[in-house]
Amino acid sequence: QVQLVESGGGLVQPGGSLRLSCVGSGSIFSWYAMNWYRQAPGKQRELVAAITSGGSTNHADSVKGRFTISRDNAKNTVYLQMNYLKPEDTAVYYCNAKWRNYDYWGQGTQVTVSS
Repeated sequence: QVQLVESGGGLVQPGGSLRLSCVGSGSIFSWYAMNWYRQAPGKQRELVAAITSGGSTNHADSVKGRFTISRDNAKNTVYLQMNYLKPEDTAVYYCNAKWRNYDYWGQGTQVTVSS
């Protein structure tokens, strides 16, 4: 069992930055592929960024060049650095851990981009 706790969300002006963190419990955190998803009101949940256990990353086209996913296995933590935020980035952001048939989710953290 892996428990995931996100933090770092909040209200930010357009063009601003936030860094989301997701801390996972358990000693095998490093085995998991980690993902950040988001869900805006009235929209489906979408994959924002992913990082494999080996550190390879992938970012959605909508955030490429603005968001960066990273992980620190020693701290059981995955990050999402979000720069040049836009109003359309407003959503609840969820951390997700996947390994084999194991699939865990955090409770989500709200990000609101508004002036």
